[in-house]
Order: sequence, then C-alpha cells, then structure tokens
Amino acid sequence: MRRHVIPLIAEAAPRPAWPAGMPLDQLQRPLRDLRISVTDRCNFRCSYCMPKEVFGKDYPYLPHGALLSFEEIARLARLFVAQGVRKIRLTGGEPLLRKNVEHLVEKLAALRTPDGRPLDLTLTTNGSLLARKAAGLKAAGLHRVTVSLDGLDDAVFRRMNDVDFPVDDVLRGIDAARAAGLGPIKVNMVVKRGVNEQQILPMARHFRGSGVVLRFIEYMDVGATNGWRMDEVLPSAEVVARLSAELPLVALAPTAPGETAERWGYADAAGRHDPAAGEIGVIGSVTQAFCRDCNRARLSTEGQLYLCLFASRGHDLRSLLRGGATDARIADAIAGIWQGRSDRYSELRGAGAAPAPQARRIEMSYIGG
Repeated sequence: MRRHVIPLIAEAAPRPAWPAGMPLDQLQRPLRDLRISVTDRCNFRCSYCMPKEVFGKDYPYLPHGALLSFEEIARLARLFVAQGVRKIRLTGGEPLLRKNVEHLVEKLAALRTPDGRPLDLTLTTNGSLLARKAAGLKAAGLHRVTVSLDGLDDAVFRRMNDVDFPVDDVLRGIDAARAAGLGPIKVNMVVKRGVNEQQILPMARHFRGSGVVLRFIEYMDVGATNGWRMDEVLPSAEVVARLSAELPLVALAPTAPGETAERWGYADAAGRHDPAAGEIGVIGSVTQAFCRDCNRARLSTEGQLYLCLFASRGHDLRSLLRGGATDARIADAIAGIWQGRSDRYSELRGAGAAPAPQARRIEMSYIGG
C-alpha cells in the first residue's frame, strides 16, 4: 500500500462529444501539454522532492502491475492528442529508471496530430543515466531533454541529491545529450534560499554561450513531505537582479502560449540580445503565478489524471482502460474532466486565498514537475 492514499474524483458522466482539439476548461484554457509519469521511483533523494526521511529503503513503491503498460500509455496519449495535446513530456520519479523506456518513446514518436504533425516529445531527467541512454533515446524518436541540476559545486550538488552522486556524471550526461542531438537542452535549477543560492552565478557562467537554456525555479510547496517554508523561496525577480549585476539581461517574448518560464536573453554591449550568448529562464510559480495560462495535465504512472501540480485528487483513467471502455468513451471522459477544470492554486495562494487542501496534496515524485 502507498503511504499517501489519493482520493479519486468519481468518473465524469458521459457527455456529448465536441470537435477534437476544442475542449476548454472553466477559465477557457485549452489542453495542450501532457506530462506522463512512467515511474514513482528515483535514485536521488532531493529534499524538495523525495526527502530521505520519508522515501527511505522501506518506502512502499507501486507494484509493477499497478503501472500503466507502454501500450496503455500510448493509447491514452493518442486520445489526448485528439483532444488538443501537442506536447508530451515523460517524467517520474526518474523516467530513465523505467526498463526499456525507449520502447515507449518509439510508440509516442509515431503519433501525429489531426493535421499530421509530429508531437513535441521531450523528457525530464536528473541526468544520472543520461550518458548511457542519450543515443538510444534519440534513435527512438525523442526530440529533446530537460536535465535537473541544482548546482555545479560538487559538495553542494551531493548534499542536494543526498545520495552522494557526483556532479561530473550529470555534466557528462548533458554532453552526451548534446552529442546525440537531443536539443535544445534545458537545465532546471531549483533555488532554495540558504542552500544553493550561491550557485546561481556559477551555473549561469558555465552554460552561457553553450546552447543550453538554464532555468531557475522557485522552491515550491508541492506535496506534503518537503517541509516547505516561504522564507526558503528566493523570488525569481531577485534571481534576475543577481544575474543582471554581472551578466546584463534583456527581456524576451514568450515562445508559446502557456509557457511557464519568463525568458531573459544575455545582452551585448549595445543592450540588445546576443543570440550567441543564449538565454536563461525563471519560473516563478510562487511569487508570479501563471495559472491563467496553464494548459497542462498530468498523468500518473498508475493512470490517475491530475489537473494541477498542487492537486490532492485525481481522475481514474486506468479503470476505463482495463475495464474494456472504447476509445470514444475514454475520449469523452477526458474531455469532460478537462471541461470541469477550474484549478488556479498558485494564483489563489499569492492572493492569500488558497483553500486548505481537502486531502494530502500529491507528491511531485508521483506526477512529475
């Protein structure tokens, strides 16, 4: 049994179908981005995600039979694409721990939108297995990767991952991904005040001009096990100010609707963006909520559909899959669930109006970031 039991919302009642790609939620947000967790396991014990005191050696992970098979994931993904999804991100836990994950990538890479276009297919990883997996993932059809890296100083990084994993191995993974053509590569750094904030400038210096897009993420109050406190959040505006003092920045326009990161380009001597130097991003979901443009849904490794990173309740799609439901029935359920969505937790939290969760919030390691 899992230590945190996730209550489920009852399956949505049948609704009349509407044109594929058109369902909007209660705030008129389309469904465009699907994040699929392929495992609830990870080989790191980062304090902001899977602290060792909770996720110890006796932690009851899901049994293999509870996980969606690759065929089930691919079937659901195809139905989500028909509802408007154009981007799929594989996540975890650590997705590269899922055996033969390349086979799933092959299945997803074969999907096409209703107008015949391939999906934007990406994967988020801690980089620990990337050096040996990068070429195979590219051959299977993966487009790009995002690597989580919370510092360049080896002592800081080992303390952050809490399993004594060396930073050089992650850097080798990033080099392997670049060599394989899995780009543009993004590197995500979760900034926790008093823990790794001194790594902001070294990270920027290291990746500036490399073609890698470095993104700084505010430490978030996801789940219930990371001991989150507001005084440990370093606001994104402060990150930009620290960087600008040494590396002048210029604001850049978003690349797509619903983009989570605020983009900043390194400036040249004339104060214009220097494309050769590249850019950084800041994700300020605590201090600068972007709920109004959020177009993401999250599918857990056991087939629960979550409509917000801060959700405590999911919608059970696995029972439909394994209960013999037709594609039309599952597609109608997905559309109905999305149409009923009104989630905007970060926005309400920022206004001091976030409701207390009805149940324990789901952990990031269960549905991915």
